[in-house]
Amino acid sequence: MLGFGLSIEPQLWALLFVMVRVGATFVAAPIFGAVSVPLQARIGLSGAIGVLVLGTQTVAAPPQVFAITTFLAVAAEALVGLSIGFVLQIAFAAPLLAGELIGNSMGIGFASALDPQNGTSSTALGMFMSTLLTLLFLSVNGHLMLVELIVQSYTALPPGRAWLAAGQLRDIAMFGGYTFSAGFLLALPVGFLLLCLNLIVGMLSRSAPALNLFAVGLPMSLAVGVVALVIAFPAMGDYMVVIVREGLAAAQSLVLG
Repeated sequence: MLGFGLSIEPQLWALLFVMVRVGATFVAAPIFGAVSVPLQARIGLSGAIGVLVLGTQTVAAPPQVFAITTFLAVAAEALVGLSIGFVLQIAFAAPLLAGELIGNSMGIGFASALDPQNGTSSTALGMFMSTLLTLLFLSVNGHLMLVELIVQSYTALPPGRAWLAAGQLRDIAMFGGYTFSAGFLLALPVGFLLLCLNLIVGMLSRSAPALNLFAVGLPMSLAVGVVALVIAFPAMGDYMVVIVREGLAAAQSLVLG
């Protein structure tokens, strides 16, 4: 019942209620929440996964649509979905931070482009590393794991009891520090070499004050940075896989405990 003497198909109302959590997850999650993904595709995918949830889980939708308890239940569903997607988004911010650090040290921090994930301007190197992380996320079937996690969340956090506890919200805030630690570790191999180069250029400037630092230091930083990136990319790729797994593990810990 709608609450005003009107009725709605029970299965349709259950599907719309399930789509709230699924759609909220896709809004906040990486790849699915990119501005380049059409709204129609998100709605269609949310409906398809909603049918999957209704076929595998027992979901009890609120009996009335226009009721205070229904509004609270919808808010709780949206909170769970946004939390799952936001945890993954935290992990995906690490390459952007690493690219910002490396780009500024190389002297190409001014080279920016439009990030298709969030629609904002980002450094070219950070966008490249973010694209690489996205491809690795798809290669390890992270998108399928996310869908499976959404389906499992209806067992661990069934509708009506889906409010996140204070401990879970604290874990989300604490996981936010993982962005900085992972970003610094990802940029450490190249950043350390560039730091040593800056120290050498600084000592040269003290010993030869007439030396033009912009004519010597910038080409050296750019050349050393490119060579270091080529050498360090295999190790950085392996660590990006670790970042993907940590993000999925944090989302699973948020839902399943």
